Amino acid sequence: MNNKVNITIDGELYQAPAGEKLLWAALDLGIYIPHLCGNREEERPGASCRLCFVEIEGGRDPVASCTQEVREGMAVQTRTPRVDRLVRTAFELLLSNHKLRCGKCPKNRSCELQKIARERKLKLKLTRLRPLLTAELPTDDSPDSFSYDPNKCVLCGRCIWADHHVAGVGAIGFVRRGFERKVSTFGERPLQESICTQCGECVKVCPVGALTFKEESK
Repeated sequence: MNNKVNITIDGELYQAPAGEKLLWAALDLGIYIPHLCGNREEERPGASCRLCFVEIEGGRDPVASCTQEVREGMAVQTRTPRVDRLVRTAFELLLSNHKLRCGKCPKNRSCELQKIARERKLKLKLTRLRPLLTAELPTDDSPDSFSYDPNKCVLCGRCIWADHHVAGVGAIGFVRRGFERKVSTFGERPLQESICTQCGECVKVCPVGALTFKEESK
């Protein structure tokens, strides 16, 4: 991935490593593309957050930039009416199932949702959709050093990847389906009662306030 190729992003010519995923190439060049689930080290991106859409010249529909490899002559638009509409809809869907209490959240001012809203001039409140989060789920405060609030989780999967591939533990994963999907342990037991080692790797990668160190909450 050392060979550089010429690509055009939003009308400007750049050079980027051939084969690099477009999302990371753009971010390295200082071009912001919204993203939550993106993981640079993951070989097969899940593209589940549906926020990193772009349009590529010659393509019929917008595509997730985390799944596209950079190639010579690629021409990309990060802002088009179709892209903006898809990103706005995906963002509102996330908000509809997210507890919005920014002022009381330990991640206030360092939250990726806030960054996306700021960069794309989106509102951090629902305007078209109804809230899906009607009954709050209990926060898991059982670990000594951190807490998990599933009501703030955006299901990006970063914590699961860190748990499995960085910590090498495998204490957490996705459970249930549809609107009830969430991150939990085997048997949905408290983290303290699972094989979790409380290393904190999952907390470090959480883009929102779902996983926070208890010292941050003081």
